Amino acid sequence: MIDVKNLTYTYMEKTPFEKTALKNISLSVDEGNFLAIAGHTGSGKSTLIQIIAGLIEIKFGSVEVDGEPVKEKSARRNIGIVFQYPEHQLFEETVEKDIAFGPINFGLSESEVAARVDEALKLVGLGVELKNSSPFELSGGQRRRVAIAGILALKPKYLILDEPTAGLDPRARKKILSEIKNLHKLGVTIILVTHSMEDIAALAGRVIVLADGEILFDGAPRKLFAQEEILKRAGLLTPSTAALAKKISRAGFENFPLSLTIDEVEREILKMLGGKSKRA
Repeated sequence: MIDVKNLTYTYMEKTPFEKTALKNISLSVDEGNFLAIAGHTGSGKSTLIQIIAGLIEIKFGSVEVDGEPVKEKSARRNIGIVFQYPEHQLFEETVEKDIAFGPINFGLSESEVAARVDEALKLVGLGVELKNSSPFELSGGQRRRVAIAGILALKPKYLILDEPTAGLDPRARKKILSEIKNLHKLGVTIILVTHSMEDIAALAGRVIVLADGEILFDGAPRKLFAQEEILKRAGLLTPSTAALAKKISRAGFENFPLSLTIDEVEREILKMLGGKSKRA
């Protein structure tokens, strides 16, 4: 479990540029969770995940990973973080060398490194035949998956993803989201930072909304999307499916439920019409 207690963080203290990014934040993430963190630019999302990953030293509050302070190397090894546009961090000649970089620095044997490279490629939906390719010759979506594979090769228990679909075309975006969903099914605890309410609706079991360094909401996505005032204050949009469900409800179908996916909307409409989905 990741346990954050009374966390406050201020940039450039005691200067004219002082800014408090996080204000007395407390939260916990159990193993197996799929947590989404949402909020407008400047809400504190990036600061929070960097602190959880042990990349920023804290003065006020605490962060523990499985009972150990995050400043301990053994705790940090359980957390993998993939930053926005991670493909910009690729630097080796081949895909294999890029993915192997972390495990080699962990001091693993040659055979163990090779096994982890193959496993990580499989986890992100890439074939081992790409191992000898230059990462810079791949498509944008493939490069993104190679970068994620480099983190997965370290076998983190908790995986933090910062806007993993940013800048991708619709096809590559769909593929990345599918692989993230599969990782969660395999038991990896996911913390997803995203602006996309559609992604949260489709993937997350829980969402935390930040605004001005404070937690505005912590709960199920379905409950969040019913609270328009919180979404408005946080500068977030209702998912299109949830917005459609609300319009149907306001059009005279008061019992129409708040839906999170297009399949749910279709199912409820067909119930009303007494029909059967062709997708069934």
